[in-house]
Amino acid sequence: MLTKFIFLLLPQVHILDLAGADQAIHEAIDFGAEFEIVYCGIAQDVVSTSGLPFGAVKHFSEVNFKTGDFLMVAGCSYSYLISPDFLKQKDLFQWINEVYEKGVSVCSICLGAFVLAESGLLNGKNCTTHFKKTKALQEKYPKIKVIENILFTDQNGIYTSAGITSGIDLTLHIIEKLKGNRFAYLVARELVVFNRRSGNDSQESEFLKFRNHIHSGIHKVQDFIVENISKKNSLLDLAELAAMSERNFTRIFKKETGITVIEYINVVRKARAVELVRNPNFSKIEIANRVGLQSEKQLYRILVTIQPFCKKEKF
Repeated sequence: MLTKFIFLLLPQVHILDLAGADQAIHEAIDFGAEFEIVYCGIAQDVVSTSGLPFGAVKHFSEVNFKTGDFLMVAGCSYSYLISPDFLKQKDLFQWINEVYEKGVSVCSICLGAFVLAESGLLNGKNCTTHFKKTKALQEKYPKIKVIENILFTDQNGIYTSAGITSGIDLTLHIIEKLKGNRFAYLVARELVVFNRRSGNDSQESEFLKFRNHIHSGIHKVQDFIVENISKKNSLLDLAELAAMSERNFTRIFKKETGITVIEYINVVRKARAVELVRNPNFSKIEIANRVGLQSEKQLYRILVTIQPFCKKEKF
């Protein structure tokens, strides 16, 4: 069954607030996710803050939705959010509450948090928005709890994100919850978002760590390792893939990533093994083989001793 991502486009919508999350979902669809993108608004014609017209979109009341779908509220001009025209949209605010009560997750990007706050949906809940407007949001809506210096929040099916590109981080977080860590990694890689961030920026997908560099040869090797972790990858073969000598490759890899090639392989092994351990259909030896190891003992060592790059897991 398709999961709908319903984008609410308000007047003077910010293009990047919309486009970042929209593109992440579109890439997920290209990778086979059963997602569907729907657009709606409060008027047929929508024009962005930069003057780009979007043409006709259906009225929000015409959208069909079901439990498990997502409403994505893209940010728009602050001047519109404090205008009488916005504040009189009582039907919209009621609709937002109704879809949430029916099991639709509601997400705001950047100043979209003001829309959720005006609807009353954020009362008593944590939330965030663009750092320039966190104070204004808190003062205008004292019943909510605005969190400073955080990329996004996730609480009881309500998500809020900070400025602009954090909408991509939030959308990748949602994709990971729906489709798993490796799937989110594929989408992030397609978006060239290697240094993916979590809500409090304290945790990252292990598949995406050590990618905050621009060396195409090292990225190519890292992609190969992730996609072929079940195979034995020699330094010589990896060096050839990067079009370098073995000595130069090992030096450049550590310079760009901060860890050695072997350390990186073990980080990826552990990340993949942690996913597989959660599946009761796989035996320990099968998991070991799927991550390029030969025994349960080696798997145990990977799962409990790879530090400081990964947290310890139960075996």
